Amino acid sequence: MVFSSVFFLFVFFPIALAVYYVIPGIRAKNIWLLIASLWFYSWGELRYLPLLLASIGMNYAFGLLVARSAQASLSRKLWVAAAVATNLALLVYYKYWCFLLTNAAVLLKAVGYKTTIPTIALPLGISFFTFHALSYILDVARGHVQVQKSPLRLALYISLFPQLVAGPIIRYGHVAHELAERKHNLDDFAYGVYRFVLGLAKKVLIANVVGGVADQCFKLPQNHLTSMHATLGVVCYTLQIYFDFSGYSDMAIGLGRMFGFHFRENFNLPYSATSITDFWKRWHISLTSWFRDYLYVPLTGNQFWVPPWRSYGAIFIVFLLCGFWHGASWTFVTWGVLHGTMQIIERAFLLKGLQRLPKPVQNLYAMLLVMAGWILFRADSFAGAASYFRALSGLKDWTAFHWSALENVINGEGWIALVVGVVAATRLRGLFLSRFLFRESQGTWVASPAGVLAVIFLLLGSAMKLASSSFNPFIYYRF
Repeated sequence: MVFSSVFFLFVFFPIALAVYYVIPGIRAKNIWLLIASLWFYSWGELRYLPLLLASIGMNYAFGLLVARSAQASLSRKLWVAAAVATNLALLVYYKYWCFLLTNAAVLLKAVGYKTTIPTIALPLGISFFTFHALSYILDVARGHVQVQKSPLRLALYISLFPQLVAGPIIRYGHVAHELAERKHNLDDFAYGVYRFVLGLAKKVLIANVVGGVADQCFKLPQNHLTSMHATLGVVCYTLQIYFDFSGYSDMAIGLGRMFGFHFRENFNLPYSATSITDFWKRWHISLTSWFRDYLYVPLTGNQFWVPPWRSYGAIFIVFLLCGFWHGASWTFVTWGVLHGTMQIIERAFLLKGLQRLPKPVQNLYAMLLVMAGWILFRADSFAGAASYFRALSGLKDWTAFHWSALENVINGEGWIALVVGVVAATRLRGLFLSRFLFRESQGTWVASPAGVLAVIFLLLGSAMKLASSSFNPFIYYRF
């Protein structure tokens, strides 16, 4: 089940919301939200529902065991190690085991051994609910949060449907008090509707449209892939992945707000970044902060001053694993290494020089690197990425440029989505919205009459588009 589907919009969500507000008492509301969340997950992953429930039960037990052991004691360290190892073992088995066996088989074949590679389906959202569970265990161990003694509340934290399968990664400490007590008011509900509709429009009216163009360009045979097609394809994919994922985050934040939860922001205009370092302060903020707090800080020793070599090594490891987290493929790993290496170079010497340049030049530098990385991210193989880079380097194709050359991959709707997407991904979006339609003020939505009409228009337009389209899963569903 996806947020951008007719069933979710007109069946699941209205039932979940109506029953939630009819039921009195926070405990009853939590029980209903848990039932709705398990229904949401079971819709497409019924066979892996026991895995999700087992993860919840296992981490509930580990949390109690960690909390009952003395601070800094050997038993606490052992329980934490067992919890981390068990969670990671499940993630490695389902997400990476086939990848590891495939690479091992290449080496074994060289010495005359043959291996059989099993088929293991990837459980929906396993990367996200595993990271939710790990953050809970580690924060309990560090004393940052109190252990959750209610299995209902912990189960709801891990499986809450707005963020269950594609994030953002919500820390237990950020919502612990709202699991026990939530306030509901019209301002929060209106803001939730606004964020949900905005995210839906991002996904349906922009991401899906430019994504279709990107798919057409990336699947062109090498002898038909010109620099014009390659440029259009990477620009469209750059917009697709941003509006697809930020649209999901907007919908998750909006849904959470309608149910009384305040999720933190996950994006902050990443394509206005002036460096790769700046980009990762703006892109998938919940993942970046997760790796910072649970991997980078322990690797650097959590000291006031860290030797450069140790800091650079930690950055490299973090982004190596960040790439691996996104998928069991060497192209994802290389994408992570690219971003980690560039951050090391920037921190070592490049950033000071960049900051002396005009902001548009800094932004151009960052976007060229980000888009180069998206080619690796999107390509099925290194060979596919290499052919795409070769096509991009064929500048001579532009001397014979004609708009009609692109008619086989993009139509009028695609051009409109492309232009709107470019504007909406920059600071111009905020200027336009705040001046003409609506503005956000301290987590509330202040709309003009035109803004209310715009939200209604976006909702109706998205619903009409969904009614005439096929299944459209989010890109991050496969992570």
